[in-house]
Amino acid sequence: MITYCILGFTVIFSLIGFRDRAFFAKYMFNPWRVHNNKNEWYTVFTHAFLHADYVHLFFNMFTLYIFGLALEQELLPAFFPKYANYFYLMLYFGGIVVSSVPAYEKHKNNPSYSAIGASGAIYAVLFSYIVINPTAMLQIMFVPIPLPAFVLGILYLLYEWYMSKRGKTNIGHDAHLWGGLFGIVFTCMIHFEFIPRFYHQLVALFTS
Repeated sequence: MITYCILGFTVIFSLIGFRDRAFFAKYMFNPWRVHNNKNEWYTVFTHAFLHADYVHLFFNMFTLYIFGLALEQELLPAFFPKYANYFYLMLYFGGIVVSSVPAYEKHKNNPSYSAIGASGAIYAVLFSYIVINPTAMLQIMFVPIPLPAFVLGILYLLYEWYMSKRGKTNIGHDAHLWGGLFGIVFTCMIHFEFIPRFYHQLVALFTS
């Protein structure tokens, strides 16, 4: 299955990067290097399979396991029996590319900036799930009660927007924000009926 393949490859790729710093440096995304050496375009993709440490790797892969499997095995096949796998791959790798664009534009003249991690793709998957299943009750760490998926989605977007404006962190909040927005737009584009369906699910939630 696609999700398990991505999980397995990402874990192996990241573990190699933990042990081999030359490997890590070669495959991370450095916008300045890409801008000045077009032969390094592949790092736009490969950086998504590297992670900073075991905690970073665990949280990304755990989120992918929960929401990626739900999309791949249940939600997308229910609407696209023949094309679910293609759309899932386009969502994941599209999230990688789109979430990398802001970093490229912002740091293409900054040789000291580099990026790693699958968060852009993970956020694309997460927000695709939220578009299709907005009233699912989800619970995250440090929040004692479950909340509807669309509420968590709004909170995530606001937080990532605020943190991207604030800056001063080593976390790619821009990648999170744009990955999430890509997940929303892509999901609505492949099936416009998701938009009224989203609305009707919210109406049903608040009137039940």
